[in-house]
Amino acid sequence: MNSLGIDKPAKDTRVVVAMSGGVDSSVVAGLMAREGYDVIGITLQLYDHGEAIHRKGACCAGQDIHDARRVAASLDIPHYVFDYESKFRESVIDDFADSYVRGETPIPCVKCNQTVKFQDLLEASRELNADVLVTGHYIQSRQSNGQYSLYRPLDQGRDQSYFLFATTQEQLDYLRFPLGGMTKDEVRDIARDMGLVVAEKSDSQDICFVPNGNYAQIIQKLRPEAIDPGEIVHLDGRVLGEHKGIIHFTIGQRRGLGISAGEPLYVVKLEPESKRVIVGPYEALATRSVKLKQVNWLGGMSLDEIEEMGPINIEAKVRSTRPPQPARLSVKNGEVEVELVGGEHGVSPGQACVFYADDSEDTQVLGGGWIAQAVSAAA
Repeated sequence: MNSLGIDKPAKDTRVVVAMSGGVDSSVVAGLMAREGYDVIGITLQLYDHGEAIHRKGACCAGQDIHDARRVAASLDIPHYVFDYESKFRESVIDDFADSYVRGETPIPCVKCNQTVKFQDLLEASRELNADVLVTGHYIQSRQSNGQYSLYRPLDQGRDQSYFLFATTQEQLDYLRFPLGGMTKDEVRDIARDMGLVVAEKSDSQDICFVPNGNYAQIIQKLRPEAIDPGEIVHLDGRVLGEHKGIIHFTIGQRRGLGISAGEPLYVVKLEPESKRVIVGPYEALATRSVKLKQVNWLGGMSLDEIEEMGPINIEAKVRSTRPPQPARLSVKNGEVEVELVGGEHGVSPGQACVFYADDSEDTQVLGGGWIAQAVSAAA
């Protein structure tokens, strides 16, 4: 077995590396080339590089494509740029806009991994007769009984498991993540040692296609109806003011509500049908459980078995910036619900709930699902 778990020499193992133009994927390409693999670098052009070419921290456009080309040339590996703009717009940008119109808070990075990167790029890699697709994500995978499982990475500060919960078992068996056992500092040191031009390059932004962080501007352009005005209403029924579109609000938001009241108020609910923004005290944000849709399960026993035996103890993460917390996962009539033992505040539909086996630092990732409904602690 070579270092990628393939039963043949490295020189006979074809590896496609997803090269975004950043330091992480560039180091991965360098490591694969240094080990003697048959490496092909692929960069995806995902949106208009003309708009992004001068943006610091952009991804998969403009300067990043140029940087990926330069890294590939320095490593003496073939490099291709695939134009996935239309697919990216359909699967990620349009979905992002539609999600906000529905009153949700979407995570486009998950959708990008779920569709463009781990579906279309993976298929393209197979067409190139590659044995594996390798990426620069900070997550670990380990093989057991012929299958690969996901685990949190060594560098907890770079943990990307929340954004990779939708990776299917079939995709996981084809993917490799060489950086899972490294820290970011180690990766930059390797980049410097290799003399890569991107060694000091800053990390990309979370939402690569949103200029200056103004997501509302993108949505307004794609879905003009999203800026229809409506009322800002207190939970007790009082109309406190008007707004200029629910897309300007997210669950848990306190600042920028455009109203004055005698108490701190937070957005507790968005009603796209009535175009109302519902506000209330912090206590109204308390959530005791979440109901999920489109669940991707990577655990040992099946969801059907869990439904038969009853709830199981897991750790769950409902926000990318929060650590996993104790939870209980149950299945009823095929529907998955997760009880958050310690409760949570400001949980929004459209976000993800990701499952972990326990609270250890390198615990197994058991999958996750999209939050369809946050059940109030008062319910």
